[in-house]
Amino acid sequence: MTGPGPAPSAGPGDGPGEGAGGTLTELSVGGFLAALAAPRPAPSGGGAAALAVALAASLAAMTAGLSERQLGPAEAGRLAAQGRDMSERAAELIQADADGYQAVLAARRAGRNAGAALSAASEVPMRVAELAAAAASLGAGLAGGGNPALRGDAVTAVLLAQAGAAAAAGLIGINLAGQPGGGRPARARQLAAETAAHAAAVTGS
Repeated sequence: MTGPGPAPSAGPGDGPGEGAGGTLTELSVGGFLAALAAPRPAPSGGGAAALAVALAASLAAMTAGLSERQLGPAEAGRLAAQGRDMSERAAELIQADADGYQAVLAARRAGRNAGAALSAASEVPMRVAELAAAAASLGAGLAGGGNPALRGDAVTAVLLAQAGAAAAAGLIGINLAGQPGGGRPARARQLAAETAAHAAAVTGS
C-alpha cells in the first residue's frame, strides 16, 4: 500500500483477490505476480514486502528443519515451527495490506480526509517490519549454526527479510508524512536497521 498521492482510478475487479475466487494468498505464484503487475491499486508494495518476509521465514523454517545434526532434534523442531508461524503471519498481511488500501481509496472517493485510513493501514507494514526483524534474526542464527549445506538458504532468508523491512519502513514514512505517526516511522526505521545489521553480518559486508 502506497502513500497519500492521487488515488488511482478503480473499476470492476479492483477489489483485492476479486476474480480469483478467494484471497490473494490463495493465488498461484503466477497468479499473484499477474495481479501485482496489473493496473490496479492492489496488491501493491505492502503486499510484496509481506511476501518477501513470508518467503524469508519459510526459508528459515526449512533450514532449521534440516539442521537436526547441528542443532539437535528439539531445537531444530522449535526453530522450524517458529519460522513457519512467522511465515503464516506474514502471508496473512498480504491480504490485509490490500484491504487497508481499499479503505484508503474508499475514503478518498467519498471525499473524506484519508489521514485516518492511512494511519490505520500503516499498521500492516509496521507488522511486516516486526516480522522481518524476527525472521532476519532467525535466519542469521541458522546461517551461523545451522546445516552448513544450507547456509545459502539462511543467508537468502536474511536478505529477503531485509528487503521486506526496508520496504515496510519506506511505506510507513510515505503514508504518515505530515501527520502524527505515534513513533511508528522511527520504530520501523529501527527495525529496518536491525535487519540490515543481520544482513551485513551474514554476508560480511
